[in-house]
Amino acid sequence: MSEITLSVDGIEVSVAAGSTIMEAADKVGVKVPRLCYHPKLSTQGSCRVCLVEVEGLRSPVVSCSYPAEQGMVVHTHTPEILQLRRDIVELLIDNHPEDCNTCERDSNCELQRLASAMGIRERLFAGERKRYEKDLSSPSVIRDPEKCVLCGRCVRMCGEVQEVAALGQVFRGFQTVVMPAHDSPFIETVCTGCGQCINVCPTAAFLERDATAQFLEAIEDPDTVVVSQMAPSVRAALGECFELEPGVAWEGQSIAAMRRMGIDYVFDTQFSADLTIMEEAAEFVQRVKNGGPLPNITSCCPTWVKYCEQFHPELLQYLSSAKSPMSMQGAVVKTYWAETMGIDPEHIFSMAFMCCTCKKFEATREELYVNGRPAIDAVLTTREFGWLIKHMGIDFVNLPEEEPDHPLGESTGAGVIFGATGGVTEAALRTAYWMLFNEELPDDAIDFREVRGMQGVRVADIDFKGITLHCAIAHGLANANQVLDRMAAGEEFHWIEVMGCPGGCVGGGGQPYAGANAVPLDERILALRAQSLYRLDSERPLRRSHQNPDIQKLYREYLGEPMSHRAHELLHTYYYRRVPMGIRPQEAQV
Repeated sequence: MSEITLSVDGIEVSVAAGSTIMEAADKVGVKVPRLCYHPKLSTQGSCRVCLVEVEGLRSPVVSCSYPAEQGMVVHTHTPEILQLRRDIVELLIDNHPEDCNTCERDSNCELQRLASAMGIRERLFAGERKRYEKDLSSPSVIRDPEKCVLCGRCVRMCGEVQEVAALGQVFRGFQTVVMPAHDSPFIETVCTGCGQCINVCPTAAFLERDATAQFLEAIEDPDTVVVSQMAPSVRAALGECFELEPGVAWEGQSIAAMRRMGIDYVFDTQFSADLTIMEEAAEFVQRVKNGGPLPNITSCCPTWVKYCEQFHPELLQYLSSAKSPMSMQGAVVKTYWAETMGIDPEHIFSMAFMCCTCKKFEATREELYVNGRPAIDAVLTTREFGWLIKHMGIDFVNLPEEEPDHPLGESTGAGVIFGATGGVTEAALRTAYWMLFNEELPDDAIDFREVRGMQGVRVADIDFKGITLHCAIAHGLANANQVLDRMAAGEEFHWIEVMGCPGGCVGGGGQPYAGANAVPLDERILALRAQSLYRLDSERPLRRSHQNPDIQKLYREYLGEPMSHRAHELLHTYYYRRVPMGIRPQEAQV
């Protein structure tokens, strides 16, 4: 590819032809401010915060979309440019609520950072301000249009990366607002609850539905037994809530923090990830032996399940009937564990720390209830977990490492890697081989590196003693659609893993906000989080789900064997075609 050379603030830089001025500036360390721009989304150029001056042009240009040209001379901080940017941000500030001190995004708000960098210390413009009610209908995502700056990131994320298109900009001029079709409540739309709008929003126009008050009330009740679990990817990212470097899994400290918070029994979702593998691998092996239905499509991601119910109901027969690890853990806590401990399930508050905002929705699904009550009483995101630790004055960084409680806390390396895209596939393959051939994979063959990585779609042929398993892995719903298109075109897969969020669970909608020097959903950070989980896997003495002694005990004492009648009643579920406004499971059970 040919290169061009230009000057940015007196610095000569060579970039590939077709690059933008912003890309050229970034290459030489000149930071042009930006708001609507995101490297993973189409360029909208609407906020105008990235204006620069180009010699020979009459007017400033938008650097995020204006192409760099040979010999171009660019100035990024002339007095006129600085004043223009300041005026733009001042207008945004003056149409914004005055509640920074009580805002969820206080100190981690891109608009706030822009105002600080530009020296804005007062509101200069008075007049009418847009007023909207918050949309509190969804159990996963809250929409607050008053804090929207019309950057369009959420619309592009939802439409381009997720291909859900639940949001759009409507009306014109001062009346422009981002909303779902017909301004319907979120709960009545095709929103999948993934929370990626929260991740890319520069302000607090989108937030997760807060569950911290429920938790604080539960731990203060002496008659309530509080039981917790933590998803693999939470430990991979929690340190970032305390401005620690990404790529470290703070597993032992996270468990210690839960005990300091007053939780009575600290279990681990990685235990039930092993349990999920036992059921899903057994189901897969059964399908392979019986000739279908194939492919076996994973079902542990609630965003993907809801998307499939809404947009691809014809594929529901292929989804594994196994519940997600979170829901399995909740079911086992309120049956097996409650009976073992002699505790009335009515007195158990079962909570989950999850990377995922859609897990809040999953907890409300009646088909996942156990004996008429929710299996999970509250779901808190990684961000909520971090806030609670700060709220309770716990010195997270200096906590001693602790182990989870038994019998629902032991996990293998296979359970750990659930948090990374491809991890469910790799974990399932390790146990499916044992189930098919009644022998272990050699230790040097259990790392299925062909299913790892950050590519949006990965396809691999796995050799199982002469049986070739054609597998596909996708993360992000648009990438999932690529795999489904190949399936519709006749490509015969045995196994398909779909995670709704970029990077899998490590990029969930409830993960820590990007810091001042990071881009939301930075692929480098997602990869570091995933690598921390693979390190935990490699360090585990047991790396196959079926080797977990707590899992073996559960089957021996309670479930019998994978896919048994009791296991099916407790650990499996069903799906149904879902349309806006919702239809009841009994009306459309698949």
